[in-house]
Amino acid sequence: MPGPGLRAARLITELTAPAVLVTVLTMLVGWFGGNGGAHGLAWGLLATVFASGIPFAYIVGGVRRGRLTDHHVGVREQRRTPLLFGLASAAVGWALLAAFGAPRPLLALVAAGVVGLVVAVTVSHWWKMSIHTAVAAGAVVVLVLTFGPPLLAAVPVPALAGWSRVRLRAHTLPQVLVGGTVGGLVAGAVYGALT
Repeated sequence: MPGPGLRAARLITELTAPAVLVTVLTMLVGWFGGNGGAHGLAWGLLATVFASGIPFAYIVGGVRRGRLTDHHVGVREQRRTPLLFGLASAAVGWALLAAFGAPRPLLALVAAGVVGLVVAVTVSHWWKMSIHTAVAAGAVVVLVLTFGPPLLAAVPVPALAGWSRVRLRAHTLPQVLVGGTVGGLVAGAVYGALT
């Protein structure tokens, strides 16, 4: 039903889109890994180009050419190629970051993203798990592990992302819950182990 709830859901879906959250997260972790200086922000920007910028540009190009229905890649059957492209881009980005000596937290973050994309590609072959909630939950875990308990204040973000996806009928409640669980577990296991 249209109305303020639908408008709020659309806004929240855009604000919690994986490209947005990954961009913010890589910049924050880059800044942190660079001891709060411009050097760290430069590392974060480089990571963002490969983890978010290039994959999102590919998706936008696919929408413009009519190969993808929308920039959220809402049709499950259309997800495999953009996810594989994003996986390749993130893996190349990780290799460059490692070769040039990027801060360990940033390498750990991009590695967690690569593992998360492997899981997403695998699951999306059969089922439309919510990548919005996977990334949102993973982002909260990374923020808490990086900056400490005060960042538990971000815990509502995955819930809001999930609500918006269900409200827009882009996902079912189980798809949102599984996405959030998987994203949080992957981030905790990979980022936690590598930092």
